[in-house]
Amino acid sequence: MAKKPKRETVTYQLRHDRKVVYIGTTSDPERREQGHRAEGKRFTKLVVTSRSMTEDGAKKKRVEQLEAYRRSHGGKNPKYNKD
Repeated sequence: MAKKPKRETVTYQLRHDRKVVYIGTTSDPERREQGHRAEGKRFTKLVVTSRSMTEDGAKKKRVEQLEAYRRSHGGKNPKYNKD
């Protein structure tokens, strides 16, 4: 029997006050928040925006969230998203 993929990845947003500055995925939000701070990104909090899902599912959800962000922000990405 095939092994089920683990459902441990979430989507998240980095916010500076109420403004979204990054949308990403991770299986460890606390570690990822520390990593972003170490990279010098400026934000006030990390907010988990999905339930736990497979890595592929979380990546698809992230793409959907970025598309929705761009639709409401004149086609621009959040400050720290490059894709």
